[in-house]
Amino acid sequence: MDEDFAFFIKRFGPETSRQEVPVSSILRYRNKLPDQLLRYWEEYGWCGYADGLFWTVNPQEYEHLIADWLADTELCEQDNCHVIARGAFGELYVWGEESGEYLTITSCMARYSKHPPVFTGKEMDFGIRVFFSSMKREYNDLEGLFEPALRKLGKLDATEMYGLVPALALGGSIELKNLEKVKIIEHLELLSQLSPLADWAFPEI
Repeated sequence: MDEDFAFFIKRFGPETSRQEVPVSSILRYRNKLPDQLLRYWEEYGWCGYADGLFWTVNPQEYEHLIADWLADTELCEQDNCHVIARGAFGELYVWGEESGEYLTITSCMARYSKHPPVFTGKEMDFGIRVFFSSMKREYNDLEGLFEPALRKLGKLDATEMYGLVPALALGGSIELKNLEKVKIIEHLELLSQLSPLADWAFPEI
């Protein structure tokens, strides 16, 4: 285990759920995602950490979703985008295949943050190491609701997230009483249809 992933584990703890990554998935993303990420997949699998607060994921499951959500934006216009991780409330971490740029999508609010590439070309492996070592629990916790949701609703599995019902776009509010366990892909597809993505850098009009 390299020192960057070790630091990530120190913050998030060992995995609480693990799915072995098939060789076909490693081959599918060879030369598309950094080799360092694929090495993590081979060694650790796709996992949940911190009782399901943060997850590494199979990008293939999110392909159609992310393509639809980014279709009407300037994001990833000249790049292919892949979801490499997600949070308990549907925070999505999206990696640019060619650029090394990544996006953070706060799905419940239909907002995104764009992180310009610092590490490109052969340095992308180090970029992945930095991605994990710089990850913090609070990035994935919606207004401190994770622990209360965990106690009230129980642990998530790899197919689930804590979703707001009704969604914010339908008049909902960020409160514990409005959180439910929902199927992540289906819920994110719904959210992508309710609101177009907007940049966090711009205020709501």
